[in-house]
Amino acid sequence: MSGFVEKPEPVQVPGLVHLHTGKVRDLYRDAEGRLVMVASDRISAYDWVLPTPIPDKGRVLTRLSLWWFEQLADIVPHHVISTDVPEGAPADWEGRTTVCLDLSMVPVECVARGYLTGSGLVEYDAHRTVCGLALPEGLVDGSELPAPIFTPATKAEVGEHDENVSYEEVARRTGAETAAELRQQTLAVYGRARDIARERGIILADTKFEFGHDADGRLVIGDEVLTPDSSRFWPADSWEPGRPQPSFDKQFVRDWLTSPASGWDRTAEVPPPPLPDEVVEQTRARYVEAYERLTGTPWQ
Repeated sequence: MSGFVEKPEPVQVPGLVHLHTGKVRDLYRDAEGRLVMVASDRISAYDWVLPTPIPDKGRVLTRLSLWWFEQLADIVPHHVISTDVPEGAPADWEGRTTVCLDLSMVPVECVARGYLTGSGLVEYDAHRTVCGLALPEGLVDGSELPAPIFTPATKAEVGEHDENVSYEEVARRTGAETAAELRQQTLAVYGRARDIARERGIILADTKFEFGHDADGRLVIGDEVLTPDSSRFWPADSWEPGRPQPSFDKQFVRDWLTSPASGWDRTAEVPPPPLPDEVVEQTRARYVEAYERLTGTPWQ
């Protein structure tokens, strides 16, 4: 059992058609056929969308994605048309709304890994591979890989796990030409972002992207990019392979949920409890710190 603890009712806005409520974003279509994405303050962990929001999280994700789109524009086009709030929408949509191209999305999560951790570490420990790619002996949690690798996954519904797949499976699903372009673009974007983050004292361990084709058949990057929700960012000054790394994301949430203080049993198939104020505050501070360190801009 997993999913939303309390699934929100979609906001009704004149001229917009509600399409989807995701873990974080609500998706609409406007009268011109464009997509309107609204990033909420929802947070998920262990396949649950929790009942407690993290203030400003949606605005941090939106503003950080917009900043990254600008840094990457010479590598790959992005889907953002404007950040105008549709007429009649709630005032709270300000700063968390993007009006986007309606892409034909590729049904694959495009993951780039420069370091070994997470599901990649689990597969490596069992088979010395990640997504079927052979890796050298002697790697541990947090090890830097000899070179970044493309490790795609299937995109899961809310409450379900993404599943790693082989490159061959991506080619089967999308065609060989698209698969090759996805791999090339994913690794190119990761390389640029890794270097930018490194200059700011942050390690980009891994990240995932979503791509789609526009009306002219161009491959365009969409959704969010290089946020703490879609990436593992580690402080470089405390990186130490052989153990889990501190990260700029929902680490405080995960740690509290699995601690005795929460009283929650992940195996009991019951929803997780609300987050305490101090966990909310620590998590918000971590998201804001990631934004400020990456962009060099104070959060306002």
